[in-house]
Amino acid sequence: MGKRIWVPVLVAFAFAAPLAWAGKLGWGPDGLYQTNYDPAKIESCSGIVQDVQKFIPIRGMTSGLMLTLKTEKESLPVHLGPIWFIDQLSAKFERGDRVQVKGARAKFADKWTIMAREVKKGDSVIKLREEDGFPLWSPRERL
Repeated sequence: MGKRIWVPVLVAFAFAAPLAWAGKLGWGPDGLYQTNYDPAKIESCSGIVQDVQKFIPIRGMTSGLMLTLKTEKESLPVHLGPIWFIDQLSAKFERGDRVQVKGARAKFADKWTIMAREVKKGDSVIKLREEDGFPLWSPRERL
């Protein structure tokens, strides 16, 4: 009798555990990636886009879009967000574009990057996060 009860519990756990862990690996507001964003550490920088490429911030996540920005001081990776979200936006980024970025500096694989809150290109501003850092690609109930 005891074995019959434990089998369904173990099967349920075997399916639920990977799903819970996958949520921590995603782009959502509670994911490991998002915990690197600190809205108290916002900075602005501007420069020329040297490269536009896909990247995977943490193993197991879907691809994101990253700009390599050449500023007066450094060459800096700028994480924009998940590709599926960026593809829905009106602005496209190309090598040679002059942009201004607001975001929080964070470390990934021992390299500093900017997790963008917004990117300005010409007269258009692409918003990626709210002021508190909440990613615009994630649903949030509004009261």
